[in-house]
Amino acid sequence: MMSRNMLGSSSRLMRQCRCNASTLNSKAAPATVSVVQTEMPDCDFQPPQYKGPSYDNIKELRKNHLTPNMTAYYKKPLLMHSGHMQWLFDHDGNRYLDMFGGIVTVSVGHCHPKVNKALEEQIKILWHTTNIYMHPKIHEYAQRLTAKFPGDLKAVYFVNSGSEANDLAMLMARLHTGNQDILTLRNCYHGMSPYTMGLTAHSTWRFPLPGVANSIHHVMNPDPYLGIWGGSKCRDSPVQTDRTCDCNSETGCKAADLYYNELEQTFKYSLPRGRVAAMFAESIQGVGGTVQFPKGYIKKAAELVRANGGVFISDEVQTGFGRTGDHFWGFEGHGIVPDIVTMAKGIGNGFPMAAVVTTPKIAQSLGMALHFNTYGGNPMAGAVGIAVLDVIEEEQLQKNSLEVGTYFLKKLAELRDKYEIIGDVRGKGLMIGVELVSDRTTKAPLGVPHVLEIWETCKDMGVLFGRGGLNGNVVCLKPSLCVQKIDVDFTIQVLESIFANHYLKKPRDWRKHEHK
Repeated sequence: MMSRNMLGSSSRLMRQCRCNASTLNSKAAPATVSVVQTEMPDCDFQPPQYKGPSYDNIKELRKNHLTPNMTAYYKKPLLMHSGHMQWLFDHDGNRYLDMFGGIVTVSVGHCHPKVNKALEEQIKILWHTTNIYMHPKIHEYAQRLTAKFPGDLKAVYFVNSGSEANDLAMLMARLHTGNQDILTLRNCYHGMSPYTMGLTAHSTWRFPLPGVANSIHHVMNPDPYLGIWGGSKCRDSPVQTDRTCDCNSETGCKAADLYYNELEQTFKYSLPRGRVAAMFAESIQGVGGTVQFPKGYIKKAAELVRANGGVFISDEVQTGFGRTGDHFWGFEGHGIVPDIVTMAKGIGNGFPMAAVVTTPKIAQSLGMALHFNTYGGNPMAGAVGIAVLDVIEEEQLQKNSLEVGTYFLKKLAELRDKYEIIGDVRGKGLMIGVELVSDRTTKAPLGVPHVLEIWETCKDMGVLFGRGGLNGNVVCLKPSLCVQKIDVDFTIQVLESIFANHYLKKPRDWRKHEHK
């Protein structure tokens, strides 16, 4: 097991690599060099001693009492006990750098003191009462949250999860427009309730239930890396694809125009003329593998939807609350003001809360019948939500996301230039994806066994990250916004050690050059 401050035995085994990372793309034979022993950044927090059930007992309880679909990460799942800012601690006291943020949920840091204090103070006064009574926190928070939005986005409805938020947004759109047809992009993820499952366009997340499609249409995904069109000037990102591109500032993005033409075909042939309810889009696709769209596509799509009687819905479940760095909301990077915005995850730093923000006019559609959410916006949620906004502002975490995220992306791009196993690096701020491939030319995804080996080894060396994309081959790096450059350096060194070691172990056809 690793110590609390150092990389463990797995990293020591990798200290000697029979290749020089700087020569991987040259024709010179790789030299035998040492990979420098990397020290985990310091942390002065000491977790309390674990006093819960034994590890084996927890495994038995999980097996016997949780549904079998509740699968855990890693061959030997981690039993997490404590968290502090960007760090997690298991039951044995081992420390891990959390580069996934609880699936892009811990926005300001695990157990942030100010958020903890706000919750502690609130639960001493009032845990819960529904919004059938007035209590101050829901009103204070509604004012603070809607102040973050442009235009007429001033009406908010609080719920408990991203699926609930998108579910409600679908209902609002259909009631407001009187139309039924909704569009989403292939490769998107918008939830797992029976209603939102139809929006989600990943076969791995869809159950064979009748009525799931329910007038929902999945259109071509405008992906500059894996899609039909796209190239080195198409993404709003510090790092671009290695595909050639003749777009320029005068003519705009040609890939965006071509994908938009495909979207128009759906309107021409598959939808009732002028009778669309809505289009959903994540500002950057999250579960789909941190996929960004060509510049200008979302703005044109929103205009087309509105011209056909619909509303545009921006899913900010992963990209909201400063994560993309240059803006507080991901949709701002696309130059649009949506009609409805959904959010969850980072809104509560791990507290189960979510929201739908829209215009007062659209919100009035819910007055057609009674609609109620028992826990949405309760006193505890309001107190946590306000504290999260305070921390983001006071600690300038949006700025930190931009600066540290850009640094991270550029460091990852340097790794991409060294190792053929990395096909693409993309993202903005601290919303980052690294696509692992077995062949950079064909973009064939790296096989699951190899991805799992990298994933497991990275965990053993003290860094936790997620996996995304349809094939599970995208490294998802979406940490708390408090993460620092020293944490990035540690992560990069761990990844480079693993990639260098992986390069040596795999067949020769994985190498860009044959050494004869």
